[in-house]
Amino acid sequence: MSPTPARTGRENDRLMRHCSVPGGVPALVALAVALALGGCGGRAETASGDWRSEMKQVRMAVRGSEDDPTMARRWSVYRDYLSRATGLPVKLYESSDYNGTIQALSTGQVDMATIAGGGYANVDAQVGGKVAPILTVRQAEGDMGYYSALLVRADSPIRSLADMRGRSLGYVDFNSTSGYLYPRAKMREQGVDPDAWFGKTSFAGGHTQAVMALENGQFDATIIQAGGGDPEHGFTTGAHYTMARRGLVDTDDFRIVWTAGPIPNSAIVTRTDRPQPFIDIVRGAMAALPYDHPGMWRDIGQPEGGALTAVDHSFYADVIALRADDIAGRRARRRRDGADS
Repeated sequence: MSPTPARTGRENDRLMRHCSVPGGVPALVALAVALALGGCGGRAETASGDWRSEMKQVRMAVRGSEDDPTMARRWSVYRDYLSRATGLPVKLYESSDYNGTIQALSTGQVDMATIAGGGYANVDAQVGGKVAPILTVRQAEGDMGYYSALLVRADSPIRSLADMRGRSLGYVDFNSTSGYLYPRAKMREQGVDPDAWFGKTSFAGGHTQAVMALENGQFDATIIQAGGGDPEHGFTTGAHYTMARRGLVDTDDFRIVWTAGPIPNSAIVTRTDRPQPFIDIVRGAMAALPYDHPGMWRDIGQPEGGALTAVDHSFYADVIALRADDIAGRRARRRRDGADS
């Protein structure tokens, strides 16, 4: 097959405006698939629909909504939208914890998922290149990350990480990026050993549960996700903001006293052993969503002016390294503690 001639930017723009495919799939999908198959020498018979007979359905793992109606609506929108784009039924596999999504991806029970950097690092450690990130959210300002936030009650005397020495801390989950992995690494960089600094640590099981446990006095502080801003100007998104909008808590009842970040945003990932036309269509359809359906994009809680941009394994290289270092450090401490006993 002879190489496909390179298209100019103007030609690509014209294709995006005028190309269409059956079933109302956005024009960008047609362009993305055409470019991808033309560039990688995809066979005509592969693109004709045989891959749909092979897959039969799209299986997508999603994190439990933690009773957040916005998240439940987001998964429903993604399911319906991807079903139209791929021409296949989409089945959602909802997990109650981070590990459920990780294991579903690692064992091939699902074809794709949305997963945070720490979770992807876990999957990568288990199966390597069999799972790959393809897209992440880019905010209107160009940011592609969020933060860990050390949250205390407003009436707490704690004003900094230093004030947490000997006090109790609630993590979110062992596989949580912002609620465990990333802040622990940054504490160590600042000379704080997270395994010795606090009087007691435990896992809440989720961001919402962590905020409720703090509200109820179970911890002196907890670490959760914060976004929609930065430490200098403040934040607008995170578990306690979501809960406040639902009337469960009041944001004035809490203070952020320490942050770590930015952390690479969560990724849409796919199994790389799935048909390439499927991966290309998912990438194109999801990238087109905020442009072709801006109202839908806003309705599912995504940032105004934000979009989905292409990423690969390298975008999460730092998180992967942090996870490996954290595991190695904990193993070394266990061996040391065992030798001292």
